[in-house]
This record gives sequence, structure tokens and C-alpha cells, in this order.
Amino acid sequence: MFKRYLFILSLLGLLLAACNAAAPTAPPQLVLTATAESRQETFAPQAPGELPPVDPAAVGGSIITAGSSTVFPLSERMAERFQEEGFVGQITVDSIGSGAGFERFCVSGDTDISNASRPIKASEVESCRAIGREPIEFRVGTDALAVVVSKDNDFVDSLTLEQLALVFSSAETWAEINPEWPAEPILRYSPGTDSGTFDYFVEAVFDKDEEPVLSAGNLNLSEDDNVLVQGVEGSPYAIAYFGYAYYEENASLLRTVSIDGIAPSRESVDDGSYPLARPLYIYSDAGIMRQKPQVAAFINFYLTYVNEEVLDVGYFPASDEVLRQGRERWLQAMGLTE
Repeated sequence: MFKRYLFILSLLGLLLAACNAAAPTAPPQLVLTATAESRQETFAPQAPGELPPVDPAAVGGSIITAGSSTVFPLSERMAERFQEEGFVGQITVDSIGSGAGFERFCVSGDTDISNASRPIKASEVESCRAIGREPIEFRVGTDALAVVVSKDNDFVDSLTLEQLALVFSSAETWAEINPEWPAEPILRYSPGTDSGTFDYFVEAVFDKDEEPVLSAGNLNLSEDDNVLVQGVEGSPYAIAYFGYAYYEENASLLRTVSIDGIAPSRESVDDGSYPLARPLYIYSDAGIMRQKPQVAAFINFYLTYVNEEVLDVGYFPASDEVLRQGRERWLQAMGLTE
């Protein structure tokens, strides 16, 4: 009888070993589930600064982003791709300007991600901290401001920064800029004061003093870049500035003006020679990312694939080093690195 038991135990051992050998071993990876309580974190071997893989179909819930009209088309594209690859929740991307976006993120606290075409201000950081949020910056690309005129404008090809400052401040007619140009009133179109585009333009052209712009005659302000496009298209004496992506969308109606003899292009932005180039950002908070795994997953996805989409949207890629820093911040926010 004892021998029979030994035989049975030996047979069971062989069967278990065979089953274990046949079972496939899946590589460990980060799985982000729909609730913070049920999130499972196991990790695939990865190089320092490399994000764990994430499956958009593994998360649900809502993601609310708002802010810069310039970052809007890039975030919209990334949201569309996130959904195309399996996310079944709801993503809201609102275009309201960088300043208004930070207000919703840092004051009312009703967004998960803030899109911005300028760095967050110290006062906005303090507002965030007052509601228990610590903003984390992720740079996602580079924009070049395009200064544009109508296709019917046959006299302005290039402006110096000094001339551009006059165009958007004290000069009343084009002839005041160049006596060979028409003595016609300058019609100015500018993003509104809540826009990061406005802030950047004022910083680059007027050394952060917005009063010359706001005091200029014939000034039309709008947070809607389409309004600016329509205004410039309607007159050969109009001029505007906005993100390069909006110019590309309307290149059949408008043309760019070179600044200091340099036209906006990938080459001039990359080498730093174009005077009106700026970084693009998204911001979130570690608490939000841990409590809402769908937000963490979307930012992971954004940082992983943004350079596959950014050129097609009309912007320029952030450098590999800048994206690496963003990935490190994601890992730190999720408690996955020191």
C-alpha cells in the first residue's frame, strides 16, 4: 500500500511539473485599472527613465483637461489616439487659454490636466498649493509664434523685433513703419489676455510690459484664433500672431512674416535662430495621478507617443532629453522611483 501511495505522489508531481512547464510566462507590466484601490503595479524590466507600458483599454472613467488654445490641437490629437487604442472613458479637452486653464486647475480644482503655452507662474503655484495640489510640469513640444498677414498684403515680408513692437503699439499706419508702405491704418489682431500666446508675445517683444499692446489703436482681442484668422484674411492692412499650427491650417489664406529675416520653420526653431519660439506644456498633480489611474495612463501615453503626432499637428518635437525629464517626473509622481 505504501508503495502505491509513493507511486501516486510521484505521478502527481510529474503532472504538476508538466503543467508549470506548459504555462506561458507573460512579461510583467504596469496595469492601471479604473480605481486607485484596485490598481496593480508590477513592472517590466526597463531602462532608467523609461515608462512602463500601458494599455488604454485597461482604464476607464473621465479625464478633464483645459487651458491653452495653442496646446489644444495637440492634446486633442493625443486624446483621439488614446480612445482609438481602447480607452472607453470620456476625455474633455477645453480651449480656454493658459491663464483660465490654470485657474480651473489651481483655484476651482475641477480639471485633471492643465494645458499651457507658458510656464506656470509662482502665484498660480501658490493657488494650487492652497487646494492641496502640487503642479508637475511635462513639456510636450515646441511652438513657433507665426506673425501673419493676408495673402493680399504685398508689402510686408519681414519685420525686425523693433518694428514688430511698433506695429503692435504706437504706430498708427504702415507708412510709419516703412515710408514705402501704404499710409493705411494698421489693423491689429491679438489673442486675449488670458492666452499664453499673448503672455509669450508680450514677454518676447515688450519685455513683459503689456501696456503698449493694450493701449494700441485698432486692437482686436480674442481667445478664439479663428476670429484672428478671419480678421486678417479680410484686410491687406491687418496683422496678427498666433501658434504656428493655426497658420498651417490656414496657409491658403495667410502668409507668414519673417522676424529679423528668419522665417518660422523646424530648422529655425530647432537651432534657436527664430526669435519667437516657445515650449508647450501639460501640468498635473501626483495626487490626481494616483487617485485617477486613467489620468496617469493618459499622461504616460502622451509622453510616449507625442513625437509621433506633434509634427502632423503643426508643432515641433521636444528634445529627447526634455521628454526623458518628463518621464522621470511621471515615475516620481507614481512613486516608482526616488
